[in-house]
Amino acid sequence: MARIFIDGEAGTTGLGIRQRIEALPSGLGFEILSIDPALRKDSEARKEMLRQADVAILCLPDDAAREAVALGEGLDVRFLDASTAHRRADGWVYGFPEMDAEQSARVAAARHVSNPGCYPTGAIALLRPLVAAGVIPADHPISVNAVSGYSGAGRSAIEAHEREGGPAFLLYGLGLQHKHVPEIQHYSGLSHAPIFVPSVGHFAQGMIVSIPLHLRSLPSGATAAEIEAILLKAYAGSDVVRVLPAEPTLLADSLAGTDAMELRVHSDGEKLLLTARLDNLGKGASGAAIQNLRLMCGK
Repeated sequence: MARIFIDGEAGTTGLGIRQRIEALPSGLGFEILSIDPALRKDSEARKEMLRQADVAILCLPDDAAREAVALGEGLDVRFLDASTAHRRADGWVYGFPEMDAEQSARVAAARHVSNPGCYPTGAIALLRPLVAAGVIPADHPISVNAVSGYSGAGRSAIEAHEREGGPAFLLYGLGLQHKHVPEIQHYSGLSHAPIFVPSVGHFAQGMIVSIPLHLRSLPSGATAAEIEAILLKAYAGSDVVRVLPAEPTLLADSLAGTDAMELRVHSDGEKLLLTARLDNLGKGASGAAIQNLRLMCGK
């Protein structure tokens, strides 16, 4: 029986993780440890939960996540952090099992795993295989556009969208310094930061990440068919990430409630649009955490 403490289980991601664990077959052997809500900010109470747990899943703000890891120092507990605090930190394994052929094994063996961000999950899935194959040069200018459901935008945004007459569409991060940019650059293999343009739509869950390219600007001379073939090979063994044929339209919320991700290559022969569709709370958050948790616990 693997004992799991979700530190921050009352938040959107924490609730999603708890619901997914409870929905797993009982034979997999997970036990959820819950702290008294009145003690959720009490350091000694949290440390006692860490002492009892095999894996602690952190669904906390960055500073609180760092504090939790410090509380667990010297204890026999592994960490899976859903915050942004440790996504590029030394000693932490990036929890995107499909990223490389060996990444699942790295996650399985790690004591410290960082859950990827929702936007980076789509962007890295599209870019990393193409940069690694030399189709996209590491220094190529890249723009990443994305729209997400409002469920990942925080309590105030959720309340605004759920009121009658909530905002239809919000473009944000216009200072071009979004906190996900270093993560996208690092794990995609880019030598320069991409331009990242995030937005929130008036729908609860779902996400599309898109990356436009001019084929003539790629020194590799790769065609759309060759690019699609690289993606197909990269994710051939995955039952989570699928490379599918291009479609004339895409709905951002079609994968809401699932833990899958769909990649597509759209082209007119001269221009290219790479798209990733996922649930921002599924493969973009709670679903990814469960995938990593099962690897860490051998289940």
